[in-house]
Amino acid sequence: MRVFRLLIVTLLLAFAALPSLHAQAAGSPYSVVVPVADTSDAQRNQAFATALSQVLTRVAGGQDLRSNAGYADALGNAASLVQKFQYQRAATGLILNVDFESGAVRRLVSKLGVQSAGIKPPVLLLVQDSSGHLLDHAALADLAASAAARGTNVVYPDTANLPDSAKVAAADPAALALINRQYRTGLVLLGTVHGDGADWTLISGGQAQHWVARGTSVAGLLGDAGNGLVDRLGKQLNVIGSGPSEGKLWVSGLDNATAYANLLAALQNDPTVKQVQTVAAQNDAVLLDVQATVPISALAANLAAGGHLLLQGEPHPGADANLRWLR
Repeated sequence: MRVFRLLIVTLLLAFAALPSLHAQAAGSPYSVVVPVADTSDAQRNQAFATALSQVLTRVAGGQDLRSNAGYADALGNAASLVQKFQYQRAATGLILNVDFESGAVRRLVSKLGVQSAGIKPPVLLLVQDSSGHLLDHAALADLAASAAARGTNVVYPDTANLPDSAKVAAADPAALALINRQYRTGLVLLGTVHGDGADWTLISGGQAQHWVARGTSVAGLLGDAGNGLVDRLGKQLNVIGSGPSEGKLWVSGLDNATAYANLLAALQNDPTVKQVQTVAAQNDAVLLDVQATVPISALAANLAAGGHLLLQGEPHPGADANLRWLR
């Protein structure tokens, strides 16, 4: 039996095609890549637990579940939720690709007493060095790893069709619409890493947050950037209501019936939305009465970040939150 197991591990290592980090980061929220020291049962079970902790955070919309009753037991039984796994060689050593059964994970999140705010979209990384050279997935591995450890996925730009970083930083609607369509996200992290620090800009649903970091280690700067990214997203998007919420949502830019239908579909597919009713219309805009499990302002922020061709809009009289549909 031991010989058979070793043979299987050897075959997996020898023949599995090494995936790019781009493919992993842009893939299913139920899939995780974890570094391992060896193929022992102990290492594999620890990797399963680490991977499940990341997936639970993703599915819970970024909430920290560590204090929830039953969380530790769930990690101890992580192997029972694994759909498939595969060992592979990478430049950094041995890694384990783990895919969890999506339905089982969602049931576990519910059992842990969590009211999900929905799975967050990935963050598109547009990070340059001091010479203006765009950093690839290998160079940004420390940033991606620190973000992934806290349940946030990243995605890398298609080098054959790069977004215009200057327009993205300025929250240009046309540039953000292209990113929405191509990457299904309204989240972009722009950065410049130089000798003694880094400058960062997070675009979330058209809203910009800027910060500056200092340090001499590139790996440290990138790791801190991943944590800073998650912290800022958490404050903006991980707002969980204590009870039902009702409010008015103003959405402009709806210049045709298809846009209106797509807006309603986005709302109806959001797990925090319980009921939507159109109460007024004016030119290319509508006023919606929305019942949700989160404050309406938090709902609008999540919709704008979620790759739905929406930006947070200008204040409108009588509305609790405002969105703008991107053409």
